[in-house]
Amino acid sequence: MFLRMIDALGAKTLESCSYVGKVGVFASDVFATFFRTRLKTEKVFYHMNYIGVGTLGIVLLVGMTIGAVMALQSYIGLERFGATQFIGPIVFLSMVREFGPIFSAIMVIGRAGSAITAEIGTMRITEQIDALQTLCIDTQQYLIVPRVVATTIMLPFLSLFCSFFGIIAGYVMSVHVLNVNAEVYMESTISNVEVSDITNGIIKAVFFGLILSIISTYKGFTASGGARGVGIAITQSVVYSILTIVVADYILISLMFSR
Repeated sequence: MFLRMIDALGAKTLESCSYVGKVGVFASDVFATFFRTRLKTEKVFYHMNYIGVGTLGIVLLVGMTIGAVMALQSYIGLERFGATQFIGPIVFLSMVREFGPIFSAIMVIGRAGSAITAEIGTMRITEQIDALQTLCIDTQQYLIVPRVVATTIMLPFLSLFCSFFGIIAGYVMSVHVLNVNAEVYMESTISNVEVSDITNGIIKAVFFGLILSIISTYKGFTASGGARGVGIAITQSVVYSILTIVVADYILISLMFSR
């Protein structure tokens, strides 16, 4: 029994390594296509509108909710120690460093990433991609690169909007609901925040956008098995994207915010 467990673990490890290698090769092909071919800007703007503008409302709602909850939870904890003046920095740093980038990425995965996988996967199983290749059309340039570029560009902006509205919601909750002194709130926030906190959050969002777009397009591009296969690809795309972003979040935090 123990040997079977070891065999199963080894097989799963090899499968995971093989998958990571295939995604890496796919990503290298995308980068090579981006640098050696002319970017289709009209398709990039189309996907920027779909991914960015279409997801903006959800991101703003999530940002406002998270900011208000952060303010309320911070107040409950800090009031016990008479340190409610630190609610502002906690809300600000939490939104720009962590919650803004990661929740924006999750919303994009759920709304746009799954749609990207479904669209490309449907084209794969209906042999539309094969038809494009028969017509000597570079499918990487036509289908993949515009979506990757659009997602990588738009996610930092979504992260900023999410963070901004979360900070505003935290201020409103703290000052107008919890009766925290507005002047003390603002002074404490300004004195404890650095520009690097914002820029590092933006850098994280860029990496998240690149990661989720690569995984979403890869799962769609390699889909097989008819409609059931597309459904499996969509599920795997969402799950793998979220897991990879969580791991990448830890790695980036370790590199950027270590003292």
